[in-house]
Amino acid sequence: MMTKAIVDHALRALLYEVVTNPKPGLVDPVDAGSHLDMDVFTFINSSLALEDYLNYACELGESFTESDLTIMFNLLRQAGLNAEKAMLKATNNVNTHKGAVFSLGIFVCAQSYAKKNHQNIYQVIKKMCNNLVKKDLSQKKVNETAGERQYKRYGLGGVRQLAQDGYPVVEKVAYPFLIQATGNLNERFLDTLIVLALNTQDSTFIKRAGGIDKLPWLKEVCEHYLDLGGSKMPAGFAYLRKLNKIFKENNYSLGGCADLLILTIFMALENNEL
Repeated sequence: MMTKAIVDHALRALLYEVVTNPKPGLVDPVDAGSHLDMDVFTFINSSLALEDYLNYACELGESFTESDLTIMFNLLRQAGLNAEKAMLKATNNVNTHKGAVFSLGIFVCAQSYAKKNHQNIYQVIKKMCNNLVKKDLSQKKVNETAGERQYKRYGLGGVRQLAQDGYPVVEKVAYPFLIQATGNLNERFLDTLIVLALNTQDSTFIKRAGGIDKLPWLKEVCEHYLDLGGSKMPAGFAYLRKLNKIFKENNYSLGGCADLLILTIFMALENNEL
């Protein structure tokens, strides 16, 4: 039953994120944002296609008995490659959830292991992803990903650094914010997304903005949105719609923050806070 509950929460987190709106530059039921090759139905199909992988991640965490948790991570990562294929098959080769395959897979596996062994999930993640940045990003590769190029150019470890550090922005910033936030779920999720954008160097945004020069602007607009009172205030909600328009005009996206919102929602569901 533990597996079913954890996987149910993971799937709900995926679906809760995509229906939250309006998210600047991101897909929601009303708008494709800056992602014109996908829509909300693509994300629903993609989410359901990941169920077998999430079941595997949960069962792996529950059954793993070795002391070296990097072995568990490597097993999970191998399964993640098949999950990406299942995702692409369900979406006609559109990359909807590659980031979530990595991060949500880690959280589901780590949560299952942590519950079985009475440990803290964030400490489990740190052990799973020990030395991951150096292992992955110090090697020269012919076909570099955006994350690998950003590491080489700016020294940013991206999603790997977040995992290696145990996702402190989720544990110490986004999760505490979400569970004390007021309003309906949509409003709470929107405000949490912007808090994440304020506290994260989103590799998707950096890639689409052509570098790190736009990060101060992103910080400024996020702070202004929160100063306006966030989504519960008419001025804040109107500003969010304006931001969505600006993001679409410039092809910006907060794809990395969307993945972190999924993780934050997942933890809130696991802890019966939603």
